[in-house]
Amino acid sequence: MDKKTSRRSFLSLAVLTPLAAWGLSACGTAGPGGGSSASAGSATMWSLSGQPNEGLRKDTVDAFNKANPDSQIKLTFFQNDAYKTKIKTAIGAGEAPTIIFGWGGGGLKTYAQAGQVIDLTSWFADNPKVKEKLFPSSFGAATVNGKIYALPTENVAPIIFFYNKDLFAKAGAQPPKTWDDLMALAKTFNDMGVAPISLGGQSRWTSMMWLEYLFDRIGGPEVFNAIFAGKANAWSDPAAIEALTKIQDLVSANGFIKGFSSITADSNADQALLYTGKAAMMLHGAWTYGSMKSDGGDFVTGGKLGWVNFPTVSGGKGDPKNTTGNPGQYLSISSKASEAEQTTAKKYFAEGLRTDAEIDSWIKNGQVPIVTGIEDKLAATPDKDFLTYVYNLAKNAPNFQQSWDQALSPTAAEALLNNIDQLFTKSITPQQFATNMNATLGQ
Repeated sequence: MDKKTSRRSFLSLAVLTPLAAWGLSACGTAGPGGGSSASAGSATMWSLSGQPNEGLRKDTVDAFNKANPDSQIKLTFFQNDAYKTKIKTAIGAGEAPTIIFGWGGGGLKTYAQAGQVIDLTSWFADNPKVKEKLFPSSFGAATVNGKIYALPTENVAPIIFFYNKDLFAKAGAQPPKTWDDLMALAKTFNDMGVAPISLGGQSRWTSMMWLEYLFDRIGGPEVFNAIFAGKANAWSDPAAIEALTKIQDLVSANGFIKGFSSITADSNADQALLYTGKAAMMLHGAWTYGSMKSDGGDFVTGGKLGWVNFPTVSGGKGDPKNTTGNPGQYLSISSKASEAEQTTAKKYFAEGLRTDAEIDSWIKNGQVPIVTGIEDKLAATPDKDFLTYVYNLAKNAPNFQQSWDQALSPTAAEALLNNIDQLFTKSITPQQFATNMNATLGQ
């Protein structure tokens, strides 16, 4: 996955759409499922194609295979959308690979409840050094009903509040610390003839980021936790209604660029509005840093890009250190795999990942691995300020809320995105939004 498509890759598992053909997908060494290994110690693994991440994943498996001639892993790559269709079908048919790559959350919950992936809780207890090396916040999306069903892996990508330093200097303003500050800045920048906030609203999930933070800042993580648990009328929580109302207040104040509902994030048009000075602020994923650096001239290298924590809300219960986004990627083990295959997978989990070579590769590619104790490595990079900020934000977050359309079931996630679109265009009220989403609880 390149940095321009990584966000969609992370999100799309939650909203699966049928593909006409799987055949355009696979590359690498084949191995159709957990039970088809060539030898007793072999295991199979499916993952995503696309550089640079494909190369990093292949190097990690190759190094493991070289060190373990009797415990081999056969790795097969698929294009992103084809993978999500194929893995869902394979798991349902009992033909999953030994090691299942995914994004945790709602998809993992479905697999765990159906007994399709193994419980790794006791394995983590027996391998405490593995868990100690990983961000504590990364385990939320790996946990179902108090049990761990996946190994957090690879890199972390929280949602960041970015701003254009040049525009703030011209306005004589400081980045917002509170929601009231943000509302005041909407007027400041509109008076300057500059859009306060860039938003790729046509993509819908970009608008979702605003609600994720507002729900947390106002009501704390308990509000969404109740939604995730399917508690009756959870979307009607007073904190939720307040968050929904505040978003429409910001829309009414022309806080977002005019025409935001026709701007796409997949084309990076929203990022371009920030680095060309047409918008002063943008809430977006950490992955956009790399594309703004490569596409935005000297915007990043010239120190014109700033970033801060999402604003607090007066009277809110949420910890200002809480964050949201993608706490990692996740590897599970198929319950249909043989004991020997599961043993190989667990050996790979313990010894083949989080090596110095893998960690260095992620950092070299401008990404933050979800492992602790890498402060010195990050400090040695040209992008040390941003990478260190992302590292500390993710590592120290009391709560790292996984993106809602990953955390929820596919049915609820699609309803969520549709209702968010209507909320931001003010075609439904906060109360209508809550009523519509309450109908999806438990689905």
